[in-house]
Amino acid sequence: QVQLVESGGGLVQAGGSLRLSCAASGRTFSNYAMGWFRQAPGKEREFVAAISWSGGSSGIANSVKGRFTISRDNAKNTVYLQMNSLKPEDTAVYYCAAAPRYTYYSKEYNNWGQGTQVTVSS
Repeated sequence: QVQLVESGGGLVQAGGSLRLSCAASGRTFSNYAMGWFRQAPGKEREFVAAISWSGGSSGIANSVKGRFTISRDNAKNTVYLQMNSLKPEDTAVYYCAAAPRYTYYSKEYNNWGQGTQVTVSS
């Protein structure tokens, strides 16, 4: 098991930026692929971004491509989600998660953080 704690959420105006962080503890962080997901009120959880254990592979959802970037620092046991040009439709609870392999599918992630709220005002 790896424990995950997200931070960096908050209230921002449309067009603004936020950087989410997810700090990991427990088992070796570099053994895990990492992902970010989000869930807006009344909607299903959706994939946002994923990154392989080495950082050599990464993927971004079409809805945020060109605006969001995922990265990781294995020395700091942390994965990041840089969010630029935020839109009101980006409002959601953002979760980081860890998986034994690089994947976009939430069912393959077996460790989840508690989530951090991101609210984008128009």
